[in-house]
Amino acid sequence: MAACLVVFSCGASAVEPVLSPEKAVALALEGNPGLAQIKARAEAMAAVPSQEGSLPDPTLNFDTLNLPVGDGLSLRKEDMTMLELGVSQAIPFPGKLALKEQAARFEAEAAADTVEEARLRLARDVKMRWWQLVSLRRSFAIIAEAERLLKQLVEIADSKYRVGEGAQQDVLAARLELAKLIQQRAQHVGLHVSEIARLNALLNRSADSAIPLPDEVETALPDIRSDADLLAWAEQSRPLLAQRKHAIDAAQSRLDLAKKDYYPDFTVGAGYAFRQDTPDGQNRRDFANFRLSMNLPVFADSKQSKAVDQRNSELLKERYALDEAERKIQTEIASALAVYRGNREQFRLFEDSLVPLARETVTSALTAYQVGKTDFLNVVRAENAWFDYQMQYWQALADAHQALARLVAAVGKEAL
Repeated sequence: MAACLVVFSCGASAVEPVLSPEKAVALALEGNPGLAQIKARAEAMAAVPSQEGSLPDPTLNFDTLNLPVGDGLSLRKEDMTMLELGVSQAIPFPGKLALKEQAARFEAEAAADTVEEARLRLARDVKMRWWQLVSLRRSFAIIAEAERLLKQLVEIADSKYRVGEGAQQDVLAARLELAKLIQQRAQHVGLHVSEIARLNALLNRSADSAIPLPDEVETALPDIRSDADLLAWAEQSRPLLAQRKHAIDAAQSRLDLAKKDYYPDFTVGAGYAFRQDTPDGQNRRDFANFRLSMNLPVFADSKQSKAVDQRNSELLKERYALDEAERKIQTEIASALAVYRGNREQFRLFEDSLVPLARETVTSALTAYQVGKTDFLNVVRAENAWFDYQMQYWQALADAHQALARLVAAVGKEAL
């Protein structure tokens, strides 16, 4: 196994440290551009509530009133000619600003939940890619060992044929099996390169960056709690559900705000008008004015009522989305748990009996063939069974850890 790993990982380990699944996840969470994009959006959304809860900017105005035309633009000839400086402020109906800010705050919280959901999915994908790469790396070691055994078998078959104790077809069959194994190794090289590229993409690195893996990996597979416990944890921990609930709260706030639009908004203002003295020097008094205006929602049937209908539909949509998310999470948990338990049992079977027995069978069959107590076909069958069981052993381990990664992402917490 070490000889195979030298080709694909050990050469890079002098430059880069071994990449554990935990370190791979940390690298992805730190540098993945897709996650960074979602974070940036959430940060932008977090800046919205205070804006929504603030009053509109006041308006400062400067006016020239009752300026006579046709006989020179004089400010002194007419008593009602004046310069006015004023300020006005729009004031929404009480409660509207609070509802706007509340809706924006819920939307910002939903965006933050989206970030956490993306982190879970990214960690899941990294772990799955990492374990698939481990399985492929181990496959190279298995293929190398199988090649060694087949070459040994070719030599034995050829020796027996030369002394007249074996058939030429045994030699040809052994060489054919060896050629098949070399072809399978070539296929694994392509899969290996592709898997490296996928993992590097998640880590935001170039596709051909080296990924040194540890020589030993954890083969212990933990017991998992019941479906009911996992569902209860998901209800509390899964960001997707929190996101949907915050979206419902935001939609409810938008609905309440739409109902508030039946009431008018106000504008208050004040101004001070300056008048010039008369041409003969008589002093004219300045004027002060105050104003209060409001909009009149006279088109409520076609405007405000339709807005309420719209917000009601949006609220209903978010509630359906929450129901769909709950069903989706239940399916994810049930599916991942079933796959995990099945692969764990397969792995234990391979580890405890099938792989050791297959190895012993190969040794026994090879010894028996050398002394003429079994035929060549039995040796080939034994070697093929050992090869297949070894490959399935590592794939079952990888599949179990991949299912565990999906289960963690579905529940929303590591400790299962």
